[in-house]
Amino acid sequence: MSMTDAANSPVLPAAEAMQPVRVIPENRTGSAFKKAENRAAYLFLAPWLAGIILITALPMLASLYLSFTNYAVIGWPTWIGFDNYVRLFTSDRRFVTSIWVTLKYVGFSVPLVLLFSLTVATVLNRGLRGLAIYRSLFYVPSLIGASVGIGLLWKEVFGERGVVNHMLGWFGIAGRGWINNPTFALPSVITLNVWTFGASMVIFLAALRQIPESYYEAASIDGANAWQRFRRITLPLITPVIFFNTVLLLINSFQSFTQAFVVSNGRGGPVDSTLLYSLYLYQQAFQQMQMGYASAMAWILLIAIGIATALMFWSSRYWVFYGDR
Repeated sequence: MSMTDAANSPVLPAAEAMQPVRVIPENRTGSAFKKAENRAAYLFLAPWLAGIILITALPMLASLYLSFTNYAVIGWPTWIGFDNYVRLFTSDRRFVTSIWVTLKYVGFSVPLVLLFSLTVATVLNRGLRGLAIYRSLFYVPSLIGASVGIGLLWKEVFGERGVVNHMLGWFGIAGRGWINNPTFALPSVITLNVWTFGASMVIFLAALRQIPESYYEAASIDGANAWQRFRRITLPLITPVIFFNTVLLLINSFQSFTQAFVVSNGRGGPVDSTLLYSLYLYQQAFQQMQMGYASAMAWILLIAIGIATALMFWSSRYWVFYGDR
């Protein structure tokens, strides 16, 4: 280009000259693929979302509303405010009895199940032959322990002519009707619950088998005996599993129903000695047809379980050992 042509050529404005060039992507399949993935994810989550809304959330909201009403199943609920809750804590003596019976049941059942399950797991962890068979045999009761059939069988075992009295007769000890005695009725139900320790035992056994054998070998070289190895090595390393089993057992024990219902024929007797909280809730809801009153009881139980679980999580910082701290 000559000097004359350069002088005569048009000059573009600065803003137009600096404007960036827009590049339109030719392939947008990536974003379309992500949208398809999201749709597929929502489709697979739909049954779970429907279940949690229809089966859990809506019934809970309905129960919360009914707890403030007088609802006898037949007819429409009548709003009465906090009257159900006031009646529970001021004038219902069986409600207080059910709380006391449940606390005794939980206070004895949970430690005993933990003790039995950890003891059996420790024995099985020694490398016995046929470990899978023993593990299955101990686990079976936890699968069927809450069934009506086992409750009926247990009722016969502790009956006046049951197996327990028959075995006591071998030693010249007079038997009794354990289920019909107010002193021994609740211990009989607790024994049935302890018998179903298999699920906790399997979890403990899995935790014990994860502890490196080198820890025990080093402790043995230092002169530690079996009890010291168990106390200083085994217990600290399985505290997370102890915590896990304790929380599960605590929640399940507060909700125990079938054993007490079958053993006492749904009455909670004798003399309300097996009147667990859930059993009394059932009586109010399906025998007395006081569904609003039972809903108030259900929410009190939910709050109690939540508080107990929260206390367990709070206390775990002082006794649960994790490898990363």
